[in-house]
Amino acid sequence: MPNSTPISTAVLLAAGCGTRLQPLTLSAPKCLTPVAGETILHRLIQHLRTHGITRLVVVIGYRGDQVQRYLLEHASDLKLEFVVNEDYQTTNNIYSLWLAKKHIRDAFILLESDLVFESSMLADLLTPDRIAVSSPLPWMNGTMLEVDDQSHAKRFHLGKNLTENRLFKTVNICSLSYESWTKVAARMDEYVSDEKLNEYYEAVFAALVDEGALDFEVVKFRNNRWYEIDTLEDLEAANHLYDEESDMTSVTSYAEAR
Repeated sequence: MPNSTPISTAVLLAAGCGTRLQPLTLSAPKCLTPVAGETILHRLIQHLRTHGITRLVVVIGYRGDQVQRYLLEHASDLKLEFVVNEDYQTTNNIYSLWLAKKHIRDAFILLESDLVFESSMLADLLTPDRIAVSSPLPWMNGTMLEVDDQSHAKRFHLGKNLTENRLFKTVNICSLSYESWTKVAARMDEYVSDEKLNEYYEAVFAALVDEGALDFEVVKFRNNRWYEIDTLEDLEAANHLYDEESDMTSVTSYAEAR
């Protein structure tokens, strides 16, 4: 029977350098980049707080002292736990997530710190073993997910062509039960032992889903109401999401034109 207890813990990965967003990230981490007057991190905190998250585990690396100070000042109502990835320049998110494993004791939401999205879309991820996806738009790149007829993850495709049918873009937000996490953590142990530290954690998800050991129910985000901010062009588009004078039609048109 699925776990119906609402999730109260979030794990936030915020160790990356954000090199594609330079020069803005030369003096500050990507998550402190303003989007329509509010930092990405501020928006994420607000969303998590709104949906009952009371404990936040944050993996920091590049300019991590700034992230830590910001959270201690702006999120002191949450139980904050910090994990430092000292090798952030030479490792990828699989290593950042692996470093957090000693802090994970129950079900949690996993998200990355360069996302903006409508708060309401987070609600369906508060049940464990769900993953957010979106119908692809031309600007999107990265991991894709094939979905079965029951709206469950069928197969991950790392670096797959976005134009293929039946594929959805992963939004880099998911929830994991503790049982699922133990399987993920055990497989990540193997990656770390083999010094495969520059991989994405989606590689572990992909292998476990293929083996039938991991099952995600899919939560579909509207593709014109979220953004992953990697570049200055992404930042410009994200600002349009929060433009008070933009209606849904204009936002959709802008996103499709990217």
